[in-house]
Amino acid sequence: MIPVLILFGVLLGRWWRSSLVAAALAWPALLVATDVMGVGTGLLGAAGLAVVNTGVGVLLHQGARLAVRRLRAS
Repeated sequence: MIPVLILFGVLLGRWWRSSLVAAALAWPALLVATDVMGVGTGLLGAAGLAVVNTGVGVLLHQGARLAVRRLRAS
C-alpha cells in the first residue's frame, strides 16, 4: 500500500490537489471493491493514510522540481 501511494504521489505530484483527492477517494473504493474492507469507520482511517502517503510522494516530487529549478537558475 505505502509504496504504491508514494509512487502515485511522485508521478502526479505536479497536480498535487487532484492527486490527494484521487487518493482519498480511489484507495478506499479499491479496498471496498476488492472486499478487503467493508464500509465503516475504518475506511476513513484508510483514506487518511492514503492521503498522508500520497502527500509524501507529492513532497518528493515538489522538492525535486524545486531543486531542478534552482540548479537551472545558477
